Formats: sequence, C-alpha cells, structure tokens
Amino acid sequence: MREGESIACHDCGRLHGWHALRAHERARCTQCRRELYRWYATGPAVRPSSIVAVTLGAMLVYLIAQCFPIVSLELSGLSTSVTLLEAIGVLWREHMQVIAVMVFFFAFVFPALEFGALLYVAGGLWRGRRVRGFDACLRTVQAARHWAMTEVFMLGILITAIKMTSLARVVPHPGLFAFGALTVLAALVMRFEPRSLWALGDRYLRKDPYRPVARPPGGALVACHACGLVNATAAGPEHGQRCARCSARLHRRIPNSIVRTWALLAAAALLYIPANILPVMVTETLGSGAEGDTIMSGVALFWNTGSPGLAIIIFVASIAVPVMKLLALALLAATAQWRSTWAPHGRTRLYRVVEFIGRWSMLDIFVVTLTVALVRFQQLATITPGPGALAFGCVVILTMIASAQFDPRLIWDPIEPNGEHHA
Repeated sequence: MREGESIACHDCGRLHGWHALRAHERARCTQCRRELYRWYATGPAVRPSSIVAVTLGAMLVYLIAQCFPIVSLELSGLSTSVTLLEAIGVLWREHMQVIAVMVFFFAFVFPALEFGALLYVAGGLWRGRRVRGFDACLRTVQAARHWAMTEVFMLGILITAIKMTSLARVVPHPGLFAFGALTVLAALVMRFEPRSLWALGDRYLRKDPYRPVARPPGGALVACHACGLVNATAAGPEHGQRCARCSARLHRRIPNSIVRTWALLAAAALLYIPANILPVMVTETLGSGAEGDTIMSGVALFWNTGSPGLAIIIFVASIAVPVMKLLALALLAATAQWRSTWAPHGRTRLYRVVEFIGRWSMLDIFVVTLTVALVRFQQLATITPGPGALAFGCVVILTMIASAQFDPRLIWDPIEPNGEHHA
C-alpha cells in the first residue's frame, strides 16, 4: 500500500485513503468503525517467515490430530476409540451420509485447505516470488476460513468426553491434545489476512505498483470483494469487469443479496421445526430398548446430572443462537429492503455478531458425531444418529450461507454517499 491509495470498508463501503500508522495503531472506518488495517513493524503484514513458521506448525499438528485417536471408552471389559475419520466413517455406515459429509468438510477438508493454501503462498513470498495460482490460493484461504470449524470441534470433543463419563471410563489419547494445540494455532493463523498478503505481494513482487485511483467521468470506484483493491470502472461493473489485481469479477453490491437472503432464511426456518421435534440421537441399551433424544432433552440431561454449565452451552449454541440468527437476519434483510435509515451502527454491529457466532451452532452436530462413534458396545449400548441431526445441520448451513449472502453495505446506502457511487 502507498500513501493515499484508496481502500474500502468491508461493512459500509466507504472509501478511505491509506496512511502509514504509528506503532500499535489501528485504522478504523470513520463511518461504521470497522477496523480497516493495523500497524505491523514490517509493513502491511507480518513477515512471510513468521507466516510460514506458524502455518507449518499448524499443519504438522493437524496431521497428528487426524492420525491418532481422540479418546477411548472402557465399559465392562470392552473398549472403543475413535479418530475423526473413523467417526465420519461410522456416520456413513449408519446411512447418515449428509451429516458425514458436513463433518468431513468442516473439521477435515476446510482446515487443510486453509493451512495448505496459506503455506503455499507464504512460502513463495518468503522466497521472494509470486507462486503459480497466487490469487486463486488466497481466495481459497478466504472461503475455507469461513467454513473451517476446528475450535467448534474441539469444544464438541470436551462436551462429549464429559458426557461419556456417566456411561464409561474416558481415556484421553494424543489426538485430544493435538486438537487442543491445533485450536490455538488456528487462532494464530487467523491473524494472517489474505488481503494483507495481497498487499504484501504488491509491495515486494510488483514492478508496476498500483497508484491511487480517481473516479472517471460517468464511472464508479468499485472495491474488489476478494482482494479489496479499489478499481476505477468506466461503466457499471454489471458488464462483467474484473479486478486489475486478482481478476475476480467486480460487483458493487452482492447480486440479488436480499432475495437470496430471504430464500435461505425461509428454508432454514422450515427445517428448524423438525430439527427440534425429531430426535438427534437414538440410544439402545440392554434391557431398556430404544430411546430418542432431542436437543432439548440433551440440555435437560446435562442440567439434571449436575452439569449446568454444559447445559447452558448447548442451549445457547443449539437453541438460542439459531433462533437469534434467523430473527437478526430477517431484521437486517427487511430494513435493507425498505432502505431504512434506522440505527445503522446498531444494525452493522448485529451483522458482525451474526457472522461471528454462525459456526458455533455446529457444536451439537459434532457432539452427535463423536457420541455415535464412541458408544458401540455391541448389545450393551449403542447410539445411532436421528433425523433431527440432519435437519439441524441443514439449518446451520443455510443460515451461514444467508449471512454470507447479505451485503452489510446495503445498510449504509440510504444514509449518505460514500465516494464509490457513479458520478
């Protein structure tokens, strides 16, 4: 980045000029107060060597976590242990292929894509070159990061282990500690923003750096949704223009944002009913037959067995958060559709909260996955997934897609010009 180069706020679209910061300063949007960028001692981002070191460590710990069992259960001389991939395999054999695919991508594929793509790009920057597929890899990091749920899976492991202590003896294995370390390293990796890496690539590798742009007559300034570069467009971006830096298709606002948000919310609301009525797990024990457990009955079980903290966590993640997301997104979509000027700062903060908590609703799905995989004691006790788990998993995915499809800049469009509109 160079002094005066235009940058756009992700949440409201307001354009700002980039300026160097003093030590430990952060630049925030003057309109919605979102952080635009922060000070680094080495320039627009941390050193490539630091990114390589942390990401390589995360990748190595990730491999350990996948290769070793997480926990084992011991009951009446029988023992079961499970890795993440073995748990996914159990779900697949129990004819819950959709849930198995969800867990496979959220806990296995997306973290691997994030670490692998980031390591590949940072390794090239460390060696002073722009690797093949630089832009595609950084877009992969952006997409995978939104769906990677390592920290949610780790909390699911802890809840499952505590829950199983009432049934059998729980023995921790190296996979448990590896996932704990991976959660910490994944949080550190999150600090490395793809947009900073694009800026870092420009700083070290481009011979023709981008200059501050001015809005052309009859045109507009449009920020790339991927790399953040502000592009000058001579005509509307709806004509298929692409970013000058990363070649992503330009659009001033997410196309059909409100319509798509409403459609996804309607589907999620319909599925939320069977997700809470139907059992998410079916327990079969010797002498007791089969018994179905809904989400609420699981909350009641933890509460009545002396674990009110876990009961509150599951209630918040699996009941309160989905309802809040549905209501919040409906409010955001309705006010944006009506071009309301009511409380734009509050609605923007609400959008940020929805974006942050969206993934945590998958907690119940991870608990079901591990519980089903661990409790396989032949005739003594067996747990199988119920249809409520499938409906609930679909609700989580639909609400996360809905929040990604909603464009927060629509909140601010009726308020005041932000410098990017057509002349």
